[in-house]
Amino acid sequence: SVSSCSLFLTELNKNPVEGFSAGLIDDNDLYRWEVLIIGPPDTLYEGGVFKAHLTFPKDYPLRPPKMKFITEIWHPNVDKNGDVCISILHEPGEDKYGYEKPEERWLPIHTVETIMISVISMLADPNGDSPANVDAAKEWREDRHGEFKRKVARCVRKSQETAFE
Repeated sequence: SVSSCSLFLTELNKNPVEGFSAGLIDDNDLYRWEVLIIGPPDTLYEGGVFKAHLTFPKDYPLRPPKMKFITEIWHPNVDKNGDVCISILHEPGEDKYGYEKPEERWLPIHTVETIMISVISMLADPNGDSPANVDAAKEWREDRHGEFKRKVARCVRKSQETAFE
């Protein structure tokens, strides 16, 4: 609901979380947020400044928001359109493919903060088992310190150039 969205924003501004910042894309629309994620230290994404959008459904917090990177990013759990694919953002309930337990999926107790912490840990530790970007997952498994690292480094450089446009 609108009130829980605005409540989180107030809360975040009072107690900012290390590694990201968030704000509304448009002051009149509480359902669309822009987040800025700083690539976590000691990972290939270190130094990157990645912009993403969080779009909340009208029946939030019963259903999860969708998250999409606007800045180009090469990662096994982000598809080529930028859509983030992690358990915590999947619709609540049973996984019809049997990969995820219900408690790993969306629960109404999750907040923007828990989502962002999950995304930051996803950057640090990709899940190669259920990739959204099959090519990135293959490179991450087979050539982590070669081709994969090169592509991520290119995204990090690009993100620094475009971060504050």
